[in-house]
Amino acid sequence: MPTAVTFKLILTLLCMSGLNGCSHIAYYSQAAAGQWDIFRRSQPIAKVVANPTTSSKLKQQLSDIVQIRAFASQELHLPDNRSYTYYADLERPYAVWSVVAAPAFSLIPKQWCFLFLGCISYRGYFSQESAQVLAAELRAQDYDVYVAGVVAYSTLGWFTDPVLNTVLAWPQPHIAAVIFHELAHQQLYIPNDTTFNESFAVAVEQVGVERWLAQQGTSEETIAYQESRRRETEFIGLVLATRNQLQAIYQRELPRAELQIAKEAAFDDLRNQYVQLRSRWGNYTGYDKWFREDLNNAKLASVVTYQALVPAFRALLTQKNGDLLAFYEEVAKLGKLPKEQRYLELEKLKEKL
Repeated sequence: MPTAVTFKLILTLLCMSGLNGCSHIAYYSQAAAGQWDIFRRSQPIAKVVANPTTSSKLKQQLSDIVQIRAFASQELHLPDNRSYTYYADLERPYAVWSVVAAPAFSLIPKQWCFLFLGCISYRGYFSQESAQVLAAELRAQDYDVYVAGVVAYSTLGWFTDPVLNTVLAWPQPHIAAVIFHELAHQQLYIPNDTTFNESFAVAVEQVGVERWLAQQGTSEETIAYQESRRRETEFIGLVLATRNQLQAIYQRELPRAELQIAKEAAFDDLRNQYVQLRSRWGNYTGYDKWFREDLNNAKLASVVTYQALVPAFRALLTQKNGDLLAFYEEVAKLGKLPKEQRYLELEKLKEKL
């Protein structure tokens, strides 16, 4: 069980990580308190499963997760440590709330910089109210803002990340995806490049679930996951096309009012295209909320961050004949390149698709 000393250590590390020391002590304090709360709620999965008061449903879910966790290390060669061998019930729907901001006429997200993590394109809060306070401040500064609940996050191996109740409502392949994704961050993390890190983790997540289903999944789970991926791919295609359209608009030397009109027209077009896409999906409504709330530059930027480089990473894995160890080694080499050269190499990989 973590001690009060652990809590103080977390706070110290978080304060040290800010480039301005502890000038934003309230932010670092909430982060330390939130992490401490997760620690104190965490119990070994084996202990939870053995507890006679644990529901049979939760016991089965956690037993399945034990197998997923073993698969991650044995088959995907992801870090073999205590992460995801513990369980914590946070008694809320999300682990943290992420704030993403982008200027009114740009798709480049605002960066927040930390000494150990580098600069990242979001800021996380353990309280939704605190996230909304920052969002309001950023909107007052003329930023587009997107606040999203996040079901899991990685401490990059600094601490033991538990399985959270926040993921258990999802189908098993999606739970596996979360675990593979977060362990991928422990496998490799490049400071100052959120898009590289998240796209790499998504690629590992996708390959991991595909291989998990091939070995452990039912035909029903496999079909459902493939259908979900197909819809996701088409959704991402819409978003990336709109991103390209908006980038062209924002590069024009136009008065602000004209830029705003063109921006709104692009988002209206995106909504209309989604209505047509949803119809082709048999009126599947899973993306309705995303389109209904805060459709803006920040929201598009958040999708791009996670998806822009996934095709390049998948191409690299194919180039390595599916050998994940060779893939990780090559990705690590890319991470050591200057950022501009790194992206040139990734673009070359995308061109080979």
